[in-house]
Amino acid sequence: MMQNLRVSLLQWDLAWENPEQNLLMANKLLGKMIPTDVVVLPEMFTTGFTMNAKSVAEEMTGTAINWMQNQARIHNVVLTGSLIIKEKNSFFNRAVIAYPDGNLDYYDKRHLFSYAGEDRVFSPGNNLLTIKYKEWKIKILICYDLRFPVWSRNTDDTDVLIYVANWPKVRAYAWNQLLRSRAIENLCYVAAVNRIGTDSNEIPYQGDTQMIDFSGKVMASLEDKEGIINVTLDRSELTAFRKRFPFLNDRDKFSIEI
Repeated sequence: MMQNLRVSLLQWDLAWENPEQNLLMANKLLGKMIPTDVVVLPEMFTTGFTMNAKSVAEEMTGTAINWMQNQARIHNVVLTGSLIIKEKNSFFNRAVIAYPDGNLDYYDKRHLFSYAGEDRVFSPGNNLLTIKYKEWKIKILICYDLRFPVWSRNTDDTDVLIYVANWPKVRAYAWNQLLRSRAIENLCYVAAVNRIGTDSNEIPYQGDTQMIDFSGKVMASLEDKEGIINVTLDRSELTAFRKRFPFLNDRDKFSIEI
């Protein structure tokens, strides 16, 4: 019998371009966590949403990556969040997935936020990533990807969509509506992690880290509070809902040109 999946979502006020302080805060929250299977951190969780990549980027053998591997092992979880990674002469907004055994996967943000100049600093990713953990298919996406439904379209029976973000308060309505839409159209759970506070560009963030079920209902939300959401995703409920409403059978088949 396929098991349920325990997911924990962490939200805090990211310290601007201060990896050491952000890792300390993440450690603090992880210390309060109940037993879980998957832990999700925000976008650029070591720095905040900065375009100063040259000063704060690290390589895949860097301090934050080693920290992720250690925490995944200590807590026996899959741990994910995005950070700024340098490879050769390019920078990536990369969601890294650390497994309990020390292995890594990653997804590079495809849709770079040109409105803030992200496309002038970072290179886009070219591949989607769906991982399989405890028999659950999980797809990890980053912030602005949320606005492009084709990129998350459920063509491989994804069970959980994860969005890590630094989504500003001024567009909070869009954040909440788009997350529900992605859950409804893909008949899947959506786990969304945002930040709170105000960054060094004086941009405020509302938080609204939340878990949404396959019908579009919010299961839990942190609103604008620092803390953790712990939710158990029920496999039998997901299966029963998809059986009752087999809308994915009528989905269009398409390919994406990159």
